[in-house]
Amino acid sequence: MRDKESFFISLFDKKHIGDDGAVIGDQVYSKDLFCEDIHFKRMWMSLEQIAYKSMIINISDAVVMNAKPRYALIGIKIPSSFTTSQMQELSKGFLRASKEYNLEIIGGDTVAGDKLDISITIVSKSSTPTLRTNLKMGDLVAFTGTLGSVKKDLEKLLKGEQINEDSKFITPTLKADFFYEASKYIHGALDISDGLSKDLSRLSKLNSVGFEFLCNFNKDILCSGEEYEILFTFDAKNLDKITNIAKKHKTNLTVFAKVTTGTYVSECAENHF
Repeated sequence: MRDKESFFISLFDKKHIGDDGAVIGDQVYSKDLFCEDIHFKRMWMSLEQIAYKSMIINISDAVVMNAKPRYALIGIKIPSSFTTSQMQELSKGFLRASKEYNLEIIGGDTVAGDKLDISITIVSKSSTPTLRTNLKMGDLVAFTGTLGSVKKDLEKLLKGEQINEDSKFITPTLKADFFYEASKYIHGALDISDGLSKDLSRLSKLNSVGFEFLCNFNKDILCSGEEYEILFTFDAKNLDKITNIAKKHKTNLTVFAKVTTGTYVSECAENHF
């Protein structure tokens, strides 16, 4: 089976499943796992950086749904060998992220184990959540920032090489201020966690649409995961408005496709299982 992740999700009621978070009333609930030897190795990042990134990638899900993070629950498996100093270093990363996004850590659970595994639930609020399922025929498709560097940096790390401290692999940079202001013009969106091509295939399947590319991308761009840039669609008449908001917040935009009839299938290998 090529995509066990999709198969497993299909075993459950899909009423609230399919977006970056589940919308219940004006609340948005999102969760991500961040696991040692799957998403990171401890030799690659400090404990503070690991904790910070684990929070940021969860906050990213709230941002892309036009939701403001309010509360966080942290589930964490801490290696039995960790000292109190190491646990303090972890807490600094969690607290730094929560302070930056004005959210409160309200509880969770801890357990001892061999590896460091983190599970975070974010509770957010939005009166007008942005979903993945509102694409319109003829929409322009764009993403924030630049893509490809995370894939290259991960390949370096896997070969035992060093990467720069400012790498997006270590510290994703969310485009929250841009998205919150531009959201009223945006039809559908998600964050690029599994690569542009994979996330486009999700939008294609959910909306029964295809994409006409306006430019050519190599696989470094199409298949670079954990970018945490924002992939979104919007009416072409609002291009100038969105461009001006992006300039205001010093956010680079790439408009690269149009929503069309048809289907789009990912060109990249699965990241899960």
